[in-house]
Amino acid sequence: MSRIGKLPIKIPQGVEIKINGADILVKGKHGELSWSVPEGVTLNMDGDTLTVNRRSEERQDRAFHGLARAYISNMVKGVHEGFIKELEIIGVGYRTELKGNLLILNLGYSHPIYFEVPEGIKLEVEERGTKIKVFGADKQKVGHVASQIRGFRPPEPYKGKGIRYKGEYVRMKEGKAKG
Repeated sequence: MSRIGKLPIKIPQGVEIKINGADILVKGKHGELSWSVPEGVTLNMDGDTLTVNRRSEERQDRAFHGLARAYISNMVKGVHEGFIKELEIIGVGYRTELKGNLLILNLGYSHPIYFEVPEGIKLEVEERGTKIKVFGADKQKVGHVASQIRGFRPPEPYKGKGIRYKGEYVRMKEGKAKG
């Protein structure tokens, strides 16, 4: 039995779950998410707990068992609490600002970068435009948007300038040796 898959999912108050065949819809205060459960996995709702079961011991069914449980658990947590990724911008003159649904990044290039915020994601810019918070209900989407923003100017190893996740360690290299 899958160690992750066999754990029941506790449904917090204020979260509503609808199961329609292989589709699951989770609603909460931060929005609603839906997903089609892979074939070979079944869902059982009992009061305020949801259990994920599999039909056989085949390799594919075992893999989907843990995946389905983890994905649904993230959906429940996302609509109830939400997910946050924090980014830091390091570098002289590097800053960002938010205008409506557009994130404008000035990262040392000859032009500003315009990033349109996807639906279901909220951004906050703090501390004179050097900190960005990415917030949303879908864990995968939050991580993807944070990765896209970081990809505009990843931290470089000589001076450490660029966009990095909060708490990310950038291993620094030595410069040229004078000879």
